[in-house]
Amino acid sequence: MSVRLAVIYYSTYGTNHQMAEIAAEAARAAGADVRLLKAPETAPAEVVAGVDPWKAHAEKTAHIPKVTAADMEWANAYLFSAPTRFGIMASQMRAFIDTLGGVWARGGLANKAVSAMSSAQNPHGGQETTLLSFYATIMHWGGIVVAPGFTDPSIFEAGGNPYGYSHTQGREFTDAMKSAIRHQARRLVEIAARLV
Repeated sequence: MSVRLAVIYYSTYGTNHQMAEIAAEAARAAGADVRLLKAPETAPAEVVAGVDPWKAHAEKTAHIPKVTAADMEWANAYLFSAPTRFGIMASQMRAFIDTLGGVWARGGLANKAVSAMSSAQNPHGGQETTLLSFYATIMHWGGIVVAPGFTDPSIFEAGGNPYGYSHTQGREFTDAMKSAIRHQARRLVEIAARLV
């Protein structure tokens, strides 16, 4: 049985989308069957349309499928990426997670390897608490948290967050940052493969 990884992101302006794409590519290279999926937008269409960068990103990624409960049942590992909003995950991602009660009640989220990434507008904008809030949810599911820890030099070079990669919005992705994302994705696939 191979690793079936759902890379699930929410992105307003594109940062977490980029992170998810880098991770998905690395996971595929590591042998996983990967679905790149986005959390549905919950903001009113007129609000999105009224902010040019938000509207442009929504149009650019319109082809990416929205994640469903069926995707969650298909996958045997998950990698989440969402921006920080006041120290927790963006409401769009939380809204999707809150639809999973039926899958959770059937045990469909348990015993799966899970990792998470985040971003914020500044280096101390709540990324670590956002990642820990993701993991609190995963513990309720009975999932297996697979944080990168300090298991590769790229973690230090990219900013030193052992909970999961976190990005400062607006910064270009350096090679070290991409390496940290790739390492986290590969580590998740490796641990998931042991579980399946």
